Amino acid sequence: MPRIAYSPFLLMAGLGLAGCSGQPSAPRDLLAAASEPAPEYVLGPGDTLSIFVYRAPELSAPELPIRPDGRLSLPLIPDIEAAGRTPSELGKQIEQRLRTYVREPTVTVMVRSFQGPSDRQVRVIGEAAQPMAMPYREGMTVLDVMIGARGLTRYAAGNRAEIIRRDPGARPRAIPVRLSDLLRDGDITQDTAMRPGDTLVIPQGWF
Repeated sequence: MPRIAYSPFLLMAGLGLAGCSGQPSAPRDLLAAASEPAPEYVLGPGDTLSIFVYRAPELSAPELPIRPDGRLSLPLIPDIEAAGRTPSELGKQIEQRLRTYVREPTVTVMVRSFQGPSDRQVRVIGEAAQPMAMPYREGMTVLDVMIGARGLTRYAAGNRAEIIRRDPGARPRAIPVRLSDLLRDGDITQDTAMRPGDTLVIPQGWF
């Protein structure tokens, strides 16, 4: 009976394929989520933009704020709505308006400082060293807000602070947060997650 010779390479390849077949593949939904692009930033009043018109520096604006009414003005374009649009959408709108004066304009919009639309902001008021509104970012917590607001004033009743949260279709609700315990004693349990539209209210203490 003839003997069959097996190549060591074929044996190793076969074992490798057998081993791979037993490994679970990555879930399709996770792969799809990883491939999805992040949502583009939406402009809001208070944002500062750099607008460049290719080969037309006289029509460009290196530093241009969006007005409180959500609009801005450029040479040849006295009034254009910017708030609520993404930078690429605003660039296309400016290109469309410039076609009356410029042949095939190419516009680039860059955001120099971020404020965002009001429903995507987080506010801190009361006895913060620097009361302010700031753009919400994913994963933002109370500690992030307080770092941006430069901490508490000497008159703050930090442990009586509240987060005012406005859930869609519901009345605003107050979430207690003990800021003094968080900032002075390091009580990380008070580092509450923030949501877009939240307002952190820090009352004054009674002396």
